[in-house]
Amino acid sequence: MTNQLFEEFEKISSKAWKNQIQYDLKGADYNETLVWESLEGIKVKPFYHNDCDHKALPINTNASNFKIVQRIYVYDVNKSIDKALDTLQRGAEVIYFTIDNPTIDSKLLLSKLPQQHTYFFVFNFLNAKYTTELATFAQTNKFSIAILLDPIHQLTSDGNWYENLNSDFNNLKECLSKAPNTAIVINATTYQNAGANMVQQIAYAIAHLNEYLNRIDHINNTIYIKVAVGTNYFFEISKLRAMRMLAEMVIKEYHTGIDIKLIAVPTKRNKTLYDYNVNMLRTTTECMSAILGGADMVSNLPYDNLYHKENEFGDRIARNQLLILKKESYFDAVDNPAEGAYYIENITLQLAEKALDIFKKIEKADGFITSLIEGTIQKKINESAHKEQDLFNSGKEVLLGTNKYPNPQDQMSHDLELYPFVKQNPRKTLIVPIIEKRLAEAYEQNRLEEEKKAKQ
Repeated sequence: MTNQLFEEFEKISSKAWKNQIQYDLKGADYNETLVWESLEGIKVKPFYHNDCDHKALPINTNASNFKIVQRIYVYDVNKSIDKALDTLQRGAEVIYFTIDNPTIDSKLLLSKLPQQHTYFFVFNFLNAKYTTELATFAQTNKFSIAILLDPIHQLTSDGNWYENLNSDFNNLKECLSKAPNTAIVINATTYQNAGANMVQQIAYAIAHLNEYLNRIDHINNTIYIKVAVGTNYFFEISKLRAMRMLAEMVIKEYHTGIDIKLIAVPTKRNKTLYDYNVNMLRTTTECMSAILGGADMVSNLPYDNLYHKENEFGDRIARNQLLILKKESYFDAVDNPAEGAYYIENITLQLAEKALDIFKKIEKADGFITSLIEGTIQKKINESAHKEQDLFNSGKEVLLGTNKYPNPQDQMSHDLELYPFVKQNPRKTLIVPIIEKRLAEAYEQNRLEEEKKAKQ
């Protein structure tokens, strides 16, 4: 049917299109006028054509199987059980528990939950005994869980290992070999939230992954990559596709049969304290990009995440955004939805090639951990973050309701349950930690100061 329809139209080559555009420009330079370049150095053309831009990429995604994830921070076991049961009834498909210390009874937590769902556990500590006990309990009682471990993320975000490199990797190896349902996760959200551009995010995630592949022989069947997604809609779709393609390529050099799963969450970098309802618009497009880009699991960010503690209303709104995308907008209707879109495929290929170049340089410099210790990664992220911050400060990068069309009557100082800015904690660290910082922080701090002065 498709061939019969299009046979009626004469084929036009990309050269013919370009010639016509050049004619319409009346002497203006095609490249200078219509081809623009992103912060990552990605060139974007005004049109794409199958005779020069169609290159099928070896990327397969399953949007029909994407899962809605609810994150729960566990500080009270009974409250966390109640919240998990409630959110599962309201449409969540996977519960993602974060536990701060081994005094929390994770076995009790799990025992009160239905077995037909999947549960992820992330610990802010590394304890082989605790991990093995939970994994064994889950296997014995036929619970579907995944315990996600990433000591390198501890180093990047905190500046120190849990103990030290050798001890942490020995603990990790013990968990992977003795504890069923444990898996490595590459937490790449820090790079995006700290201001790394997309090429850097992909390269650092792959280098992060490669450290584990280099150092650990026994790796279970699935490796997870947790990635933050921004509002550059088509670029973010391409970013996830490029990340999956490169991750699978690197894994094939070491093992066969290891599956990659992407866990996506909206970025914190562009979220705002003032005019906070705009955050819902931002997270909606970010979740759309995540699904179309091939994320296996998507966890939304509540619109009030910056300044409110976990609350039922914010969580429900965030979850309902995903339910609408899945149940009413049918984002799960087609597998690999971005395949064959020449623009997306072209951007994907450019991102992948540039990221691969950075990855190779990191490996020549003795790997990701060495580059962190030497400060190379942090320096590159800071340079990228400063460029983006300058664009925001000058108004060229717009956050509606903040540096564009702000509401001067909007007051927030009375509603802060959480401190919404970077927390200063000077201490001795092995490396300079990668600090997550939002674009609007300095602007918001000034507005809060003005509010206080007005009340005096």
